[in-house]
Amino acid sequence: MANDKPARRPRAETPKGFRDYFGAEVTERKAMLDKITAVYHRYGFDPLETSGVETVEALGKFLPDVDRPNEGVFAWQDEDADWLALRYDLTAPLARVAAQYRNDLPSPYRRYAMGPVWRNEKPGPGRFRQFYQCDADTVGSGSVAADAEICAMLSDALEAAGIERGDYVIKVNNRKVLNGVMEVAGIAGDDKEAERGIVLRAIDKFDRLGEGGVRALLGEGRKDDSGDFTKGAGLSEAQAEKVMGFVNASRIVESELRDGPPRPDDRIPGGMGLTVSNPTEQSEHAGRLWNWAVLDHLMRLVGTTDIGFEGIKELGEIADLLKGQGYGPDRIRIDPSVVRGLGYYTGPVYEAELTFEILDEKGRKRQFGSVAGGGRYDDLVKRFTGQSVPATGVSIGVDRLLAALRAKGRGVADSAGPVVVTVMDRDRMADYMGMVGELRAAGIRAEVYLGNPKNFGNQLKYADKRQSPIAVIQGGNEAAAGTVILKDLILGAKIAASATLEEWKDRPAQVEIPRADLVAAVQRMLAQ
Repeated sequence: MANDKPARRPRAETPKGFRDYFGAEVTERKAMLDKITAVYHRYGFDPLETSGVETVEALGKFLPDVDRPNEGVFAWQDEDADWLALRYDLTAPLARVAAQYRNDLPSPYRRYAMGPVWRNEKPGPGRFRQFYQCDADTVGSGSVAADAEICAMLSDALEAAGIERGDYVIKVNNRKVLNGVMEVAGIAGDDKEAERGIVLRAIDKFDRLGEGGVRALLGEGRKDDSGDFTKGAGLSEAQAEKVMGFVNASRIVESELRDGPPRPDDRIPGGMGLTVSNPTEQSEHAGRLWNWAVLDHLMRLVGTTDIGFEGIKELGEIADLLKGQGYGPDRIRIDPSVVRGLGYYTGPVYEAELTFEILDEKGRKRQFGSVAGGGRYDDLVKRFTGQSVPATGVSIGVDRLLAALRAKGRGVADSAGPVVVTVMDRDRMADYMGMVGELRAAGIRAEVYLGNPKNFGNQLKYADKRQSPIAVIQGGNEAAAGTVILKDLILGAKIAASATLEEWKDRPAQVEIPRADLVAAVQRMLAQ
């Protein structure tokens, strides 16, 4: 007789790089997204939900750090031989929608979308293979006014979510300026595409790797702490120096401004409302002076190239448009350190950085960092239609923003559980369900205990685990008297921990009320 081994039980564990979200986290996320949605709606954007699965052909090869087709995505071959993949962002599906429904959608088309995306990348601390994004895009407008609108809307959305003014800055740059830098450095042209990709990704990692790490990636390459080696762009020292002049632009400008304001230069496109005729005026408009000085520095770097000058001109226009709406450099400012790693950006790019400090896992202070980013991608829809369709948009990292709100102690949702109606007599379940029905009809979150009612202590333990504010109790004696007992679980916990006898007498944690007053009494207790 064969000795059949029992089938191995599956391991109850989340796959590597993925995580589960429980009640409070899901509630917090929804509450935050509702606030952001209200801002997007106010700006005239419409919601869009796309499929979580796209064809690999439609997604394209746009992820950073990919050296072979389909790397970085979860893909499989369908039975009809088509390759399908989970979406890695919400922008590529939008490009497909804009092309597929181009005759039905208004132009420009403003849309926002929220949902999970998947990336088949190496997971790490705080880095998951599935995460939430919240996007807003405008398709069909080539005006930089669309870029300025996205930046203004992002600023409003962050403040609506709970990030106070002064705790964030939205940095704006232009890929055309960087293209000008590439041209000046001698790495323009189709034969230099691979080198440019490495340079883009290196600059985008400046905050994490620092100047030394970026320089290494611009040269032969860099070995990380684990021993893994990343091949560099192979630039000469002179070429790398041109790129680093762009990367360090903000620090160079800060140094120059400490030495005094720059002289007016009629080469700079876009005045940003800045008059620099006297020192007093310059002092009053220090923020605008920053933008002016940055543009002046960029002009010295790439002003001799047509593409670089075009990018500088667009940055000046964006600064003017934002100033007209009341958004100064304290909230949105020009900053050449922003390049964005994705390869499909063609013009202005922007990134929202939180400037307050937190403690890392080693107890060291550091800034929280980026929570959102985006830019202009005028060639993405063209892949489907063959015709250029301008587009621009931004993506908020939902989990990152939630973590930032928690770090600031700004919870965005009430984590209290439901009122729990306990069961003293299982034969009277209909009475208990009636109580729950009345509470729910009044808009109160409530549930009846559905476990084994034999041990009443377990029912209260359950209510504590549910973070219930109130337990409703009615045994046979209370039913005969037409009353119920309300147990204030929050106050009871506080009294047990530290309250005095006087506080207990002043407001007992348990009261008996007429059954007819159940809803009103619960409402009063919740209000307290």
